[in-house]
Amino acid sequence: MKILITGGAGFIGSHLAEKCLSAGHEVTILDNLSTGSLDNLTPSLTAYPDRLRFIQGSVEDKALVSSLVAQHDTVYHLASVVGVKRVLAEPLTTVLEGLRGTDHVLTAAAQFQRPTLLASTSEVYGRALDYLDPEGMMRLSETSPLLLGSPEKHRWVYAIVKLAKEALAISYHRQMGAPFVIVRFFNTVGPRQSPAYGMVIPNLVQAALAGRPLPVYGTGQQKRSFLHVKDAVEALYLLLISPPRDPWGEIFNLGNPIEISIIELAQRIKELTNSPSPIELIPYEQSYGKGFEDMQRRTPDITKIHSWLGWSPRFTLDDILKEVIAYATLAQ
Repeated sequence: MKILITGGAGFIGSHLAEKCLSAGHEVTILDNLSTGSLDNLTPSLTAYPDRLRFIQGSVEDKALVSSLVAQHDTVYHLASVVGVKRVLAEPLTTVLEGLRGTDHVLTAAAQFQRPTLLASTSEVYGRALDYLDPEGMMRLSETSPLLLGSPEKHRWVYAIVKLAKEALAISYHRQMGAPFVIVRFFNTVGPRQSPAYGMVIPNLVQAALAGRPLPVYGTGQQKRSFLHVKDAVEALYLLLISPPRDPWGEIFNLGNPIEISIIELAQRIKELTNSPSPIELIPYEQSYGKGFEDMQRRTPDITKIHSWLGWSPRFTLDDILKEVIAYATLAQ
């Protein structure tokens, strides 16, 4: 099978490419390298030089996208602005690249009827659990209400754009029968994830190894859950390449439902790295600007994807942390 991965030089995309190549498929990666890196592809380029093709280009290039989609059997559309800090710094890029690029990919995929997976985000749920579940008992299912803040708060621009992409994909499916499926990623972690864009675990690990204070924003009581990238790409592969039944028009949460507070996460990283560094509580405004809004919980219900694929996370948080620490140590 010939597989096209947009954003394939990024963190998740490069791991997905490895998975597809190891299964014997041909892979083409389209990436503008704005946040991705050819270094992420070195293992695959070395192991599979005859079946991996890299094209440096943008999903905003409509003619290029259309040509590539036509040449491939299936498409993973992962290309996106990455990280809260970059979203806050480049809101216009977030909107224009996100919408135009996705429109080009989905238009071509609908025209040629190519099975396509659209990467979305748990950010679309916004602060739903904070308002609907103050006792902290619920998890977010694919049918949970979405509770976003105002677009005047730049934090929510990313979620609004992702939700618009979902609406576009669903509309193509309903009106044209396009074989599209949507995945809402929760926090996904592993080797190759850069700390440059505000990702919490790489940032905390980097600080611990360097002997700097570990930055924790707000009170640190906000909770998150973390999925190993290897678990994530296993689900992505099953959904699009070998689904037990057609997932077209469906939305799936992809994450790990086991929560941990960020302050506890920082403490665990200190323990695993034997770091003497203190944990430093930092007001959100100091890093993200005045009026920044965060959610206290964002925990997935993965019942649907488990029932469809039999998929569940295999890696524990400690597995993830130890692997990220080992990777960061080698990179020093």
